[in-house]
Parts: sequence; structure tokens; C-alpha cells
Amino acid sequence: MYINNEDFEKWMQKLSKKLSVIGQDLKSLINTDKVFDKDEKLLDNQDLAFLLKISKRTLQRYRSSGKLPYFMIGHKTYYKVNDVRVFVHTHMDYWTSQEFDKKHPNEDNKDEKEE
Repeated sequence: MYINNEDFEKWMQKLSKKLSVIGQDLKSLINTDKVFDKDEKLLDNQDLAFLLKISKRTLQRYRSSGKLPYFMIGHKTYYKVNDVRVFVHTHMDYWTSQEFDKKHPNEDNKDEKEE
């Protein structure tokens, strides 16, 4: 397959733009230790949808209604585990909240169990 120089240059420009965007997203993620507590964990959209056994669209409805706090880095949505814990205990059924607590135990509860 032959690629002429003009097509090659266009592809390289597109690739360069994509790499720049990825680099900016990585810089944002690298600096999260200055923004969040060291014990704070993040979940992305896919992780949370899988964990709660709901669709990404349902997550978006919760975000739009203001029930579920979130933030975005680049074009990716993230949730703080502590915010999700509050949301789950407030808006989900008992079994879902118990399942969430098993997978993401609260730091305060860990200390109590160890004593």
C-alpha cells in the first residue's frame, strides 16, 4: 500500500493533536494528589456503572438531576468514592449499599473492625 506525502502529513497532524490532548489529560491526573486526600479513590463512569449494575445513561440522569456529584478531566467523568457512598446509601436499596461497602469499605469502618 502506497501513502503519498500529503496523506502522511495529515495523519501525523491528527496523531499529534490526539497526543497533545492525551498529554493534557495525563497532566491533570498527575496533579490529583495535590487536589484530593491521599486516601481518596476515584471511579470512572464505566467502573461505577458496572459496580452499581446500572447503565451509563442512568448515571447521566443522576448527574443531571444533581443527585450524584462528579467532575470531569478532559472528556472523562470521575466520581469520588466517598461521594458515591453517600449517594448509594441515600438513593439505592439496602443490598446495593451493602455490596458497595464490601467493595469500597469506608476508612472509618476499617479502623473500627481492626480494633
